[in-house]
Amino acid sequence: MNLWQGLEPSLLIALSIIVPFVGALLVIVTGKNPNLREAVTLTTATILFTIVLAITDHTFNGTELSLNVIELFPGLGINFEVEPLGVLFALVASFLWIVTTIYAIGYMRGHNEVNQTRFFCCFALAISSVMAICFSGNLLTLFIFYEVLTLSTYPLVTHAGTEAAKQGGRTYLGILLGTSIAFLLFAVMGTYSLTGTLDFKAGGIFDESHSKAILSVLLVLFCYGVGKAALMPFHRWLPAAMVAPTPVSALLHAVAVVKAGVFSILKIVIYIFGIDTLKELATTDIMLYIGAATVLLSSCIAMTKDNLKARLAYSTISQLSYIVVGALLASSIASAGAALHIATHAVGKITLFFCAGAIMVASHKKNISDMVGLGRQMPLTMAAFTIGAISIIGLPPMAGTWSKWYLTIGALEADKLIIVAVLMISSLLNIAYLLPIPVKAFFNTQPESGSGAGETKPWSWSETKEAPLPMLIALGITSFGCLALFFYPQPLVDLINLIPGVSTSLEMHSIINGAG
Repeated sequence: MNLWQGLEPSLLIALSIIVPFVGALLVIVTGKNPNLREAVTLTTATILFTIVLAITDHTFNGTELSLNVIELFPGLGINFEVEPLGVLFALVASFLWIVTTIYAIGYMRGHNEVNQTRFFCCFALAISSVMAICFSGNLLTLFIFYEVLTLSTYPLVTHAGTEAAKQGGRTYLGILLGTSIAFLLFAVMGTYSLTGTLDFKAGGIFDESHSKAILSVLLVLFCYGVGKAALMPFHRWLPAAMVAPTPVSALLHAVAVVKAGVFSILKIVIYIFGIDTLKELATTDIMLYIGAATVLLSSCIAMTKDNLKARLAYSTISQLSYIVVGALLASSIASAGAALHIATHAVGKITLFFCAGAIMVASHKKNISDMVGLGRQMPLTMAAFTIGAISIIGLPPMAGTWSKWYLTIGALEADKLIIVAVLMISSLLNIAYLLPIPVKAFFNTQPESGSGAGETKPWSWSETKEAPLPMLIALGITSFGCLALFFYPQPLVDLINLIPGVSTSLEMHSIINGAG
């Protein structure tokens, strides 16, 4: 029995947003005492996760949770409503906040980072914004907190205070705010002018009376307006943000920012357009193939990067487009695969970024070419990297297997064999740019210099130099998550099957007919 179950259900929505916000204020108050500050952060994150678990229980029980905050115009205000897709994202974000906090404690201290109080405060504010996005009841609410998330993460991107960090921050802010103003705002206004509502509705809010040409334009505006999804050519903000500390990279790539982007696209497709309407739009295939091109091109660029975080950044761009492709396939099972990929990619990619940060703290190495033989020095970290890499590739027995499986079946159902080919080629490219890293670390060794040069001395535990313990604990948790979600994905699958119009089940004859 969750301790929050006795509360009014709608109050849980408010608490999920308020608790991280209050946590941010308490971080400022306790900033002069690092131990207390970090204890506050960890406690706040844990409380939030228990609240989300209570919301999840209500969702499975069929309880409707909604909260109307303020009506700005007749029939239009800031409203919140719980639905299964938002619950999935909230579970991922709230749980990974706990893990990232544990990791950040080790990283920030081990790397002697400055402005740690500001870091933990902005992190909590970002999570508060994410919770509001998860449970947004209409496009207006989603739009407002989408922008709040951008602004709250800007200080994290520029955390280092260097000229490179400031330049990265300008690119980050410029592209994300620019796409929102130029595309997303007009898409939201266009939707309201056509329908008179911005509420999320099962099956979508458009009907046969609305011009398919106008809806086709709106789809393009939404896809590019949600800049956090990093569709090419509006992807440069993501590599630019890699100047931030590694815990921030984890936030950007796994916990909050990019996931808020692809979550928004998936939610708009399901609850604004509707899967059936999406099939009828002229631009659906155009955006689908742009997403597919992003998958392949970003993977190819990743192969050229020697800096580990830069390689992982382009990998994220590719993996995000898996979710965009899944949404635009206009298939029930592909949408399920896209929703599941939010979770599976999160645990895999956060593991890889945690490893990158651990390597930098323990060995001060950033480039892959310098990591020859690193497995002797950091065996636990490189083992975790291998697990995360296999999950991102989509090979058993790791979590990424299932989301790619559903995406592939969905592409077959939609009779998009070219997308099946893209998914297969992308997995091969994943192997090409990820697996050489642990291979280089474990199996390529640098011979000892001096007498006996050309020989490699036997390995011993005494030569290990791992990152601080909190970082290793976080690595262990996310690595276990990659394994656990392969062997026991059913709770997430059951949650996804509650999304209107989305299902992981498919009759075999549908596949045959689609492929034929």
